[in-house]
Amino acid sequence: MISTVVTSPAAPATRQSRIGNRRSVRVPGRLTWRDASGTLRFVSVVTRDVSDVDAFVECQAPTSIPLYRLVHFQIERPSRDSGELPAVLQGGKVLSAIYRVGPYKSATGTPHGYALRLLVEPGRAAAARGRGNRNTFAVAN
Repeated sequence: MISTVVTSPAAPATRQSRIGNRRSVRVPGRLTWRDASGTLRFVSVVTRDVSDVDAFVECQAPTSIPLYRLVHFQIERPSRDSGELPAVLQGGKVLSAIYRVGPYKSATGTPHGYALRLLVEPGRAAAARGRGNRNTFAVAN
């Protein structure tokens, strides 16, 4: 007996669209925050991709930052003039929140990177998006 199996193609997974158009930009930066005891901490990072409202950064040293921690994010001064950076990151420190923790490194037990939500005023973000529409890049994760 020969049986035939008919399969229908699976519905493509609907992917949630991002708030901002991310651009692949690799520039050095720094995160600073206060830990639970109030001690000022910092770590050097490199951006992987950025948009007007969020960024993903990779840590240069093993660091553990809790989810939803408020941090100050800034791009190092020599790299701020890059035309690829959103206007909100060219000015200096930006208050941000850790909203996603990347995969953990097995060697150190610390995350590889962090997704940051840039806490900017809606008017500033909209103005920056309006200026940034000339250079739109598509980045697949």
